[in-house]
Amino acid sequence: MKHSWPKPRVYLLRDFFVKIIMPTTFVSQQGLEDLKTELVHRKNIVRGEIAQKIASAKELGDLSENFEYHEAKEQQGQNESRIMELEDMIINAVIVHEKQGDSTISLGCTFVAEKDKEKKTFQMVGSSEADPLAGKISNESPIGQAFLGQTVGDVVEINMPSGVTKYKIVEIK
Repeated sequence: MKHSWPKPRVYLLRDFFVKIIMPTTFVSQQGLEDLKTELVHRKNIVRGEIAQKIASAKELGDLSENFEYHEAKEQQGQNESRIMELEDMIINAVIVHEKQGDSTISLGCTFVAEKDKEKKTFQMVGSSEADPLAGKISNESPIGQAFLGQTVGDVVEINMPSGVTKYKIVEIK
């Protein structure tokens, strides 16, 4: 099944066409495929499921006090909002390839940092792929911002709610 991916939204404003500027979404190739898969799933499956819930709730009668109807409409709004967000992310996606052999930490690279004699491996990713528990940190997060541009041997101080945490960059892969 062939899908046509969304086009940028353009609005007419005082006789000029203006493209609404959305922030760039930095993703890996796999991350972009995941976004596209989620978009197709939400459009083709979740929409239908929610439509069935709304139709079933309508059959129950009075909509003003019908919890099932209001819940389904809320789910519909959340799903449509996520669909729009995914479309914008896909339109504005910039593919980040894994980097190897860099001397400084940048988007797409994997590095090892040491804290209290414990080594941890991190990967610098875009915000849509961040998973701190898996060691994937966003380039937009305070921790990611602190690591960006650092080199092997640098000590990075990060202000955390619990106080200042220090990491030493051990290796950039």
